[in-house]
Amino acid sequence: MILGIIPARYASTRFPGKPLVDLLGKTMIRRVYERASRSKLIKKLVVATDDRKIFDHVTSFGGHAVMTSGDHASGTERCHEAFQQINEPFDYVINIQGDEPLVAAEQIDELAAVLDGKIELATQIMKLTDPQALFQPSVVKVILNARMEALYFSRSAIPHIRNVSHEEWPRHYNFFRHAGMYAYRSDVLEKIVRLPASSLEKAESLEQLRWLQHGFKIKCIITNFQSLSVDTPEDVAPVIERLRKE
Repeated sequence: MILGIIPARYASTRFPGKPLVDLLGKTMIRRVYERASRSKLIKKLVVATDDRKIFDHVTSFGGHAVMTSGDHASGTERCHEAFQQINEPFDYVINIQGDEPLVAAEQIDELAAVLDGKIELATQIMKLTDPQALFQPSVVKVILNARMEALYFSRSAIPHIRNVSHEEWPRHYNFFRHAGMYAYRSDVLEKIVRLPASSLEKAESLEQLRWLQHGFKIKCIITNFQSLSVDTPEDVAPVIERLRKE
């Protein structure tokens, strides 16, 4: 069985209160919840928040929410506390990004479908063909082994293509970007939240590098679903534009 958890923190540095921002008559957290609830493979869905306003709002529209600590350093830690509170025998937990109001249930099910009990951790990646995005630190790149497991994630463009202009790199290698959603096997989730921060994680500010550096395997699933994340107030307008076209 799979538990879906949507971490929703109120005190975002770049956009405080963004889970409650209005998107054409519905808050962002409600849109994420309603879309995720259409998943066919998730058996239970819950919002994990540190804010009473978000908790009350989710319960007001019939959603399930739990209050978690405000001290968590990551969504993974918040998912772990919520999983402990729910205290039910789920095999996997999927961390659904609370700032992606256009998430598709089919995208969640793509990830859920590969969770066979052997996979420790899983996430989604997308083909990256834009040379400009390839060199943006905000776009996280990933390189893979032959089993579609992550070798490394980086804010830098990896691998480096020698003797080729940057604009031509995508013609010489299949680059991938990280899409953000994580699946954790329950026993692995218990282990990774107890790991100390690693040197690679500190260098790149990417928590998944802690797991890789400590020997865990991350299965990567290619997705073609194009979502949009809301990190700043300026990100709201493109989301509203997409919603108007639906």
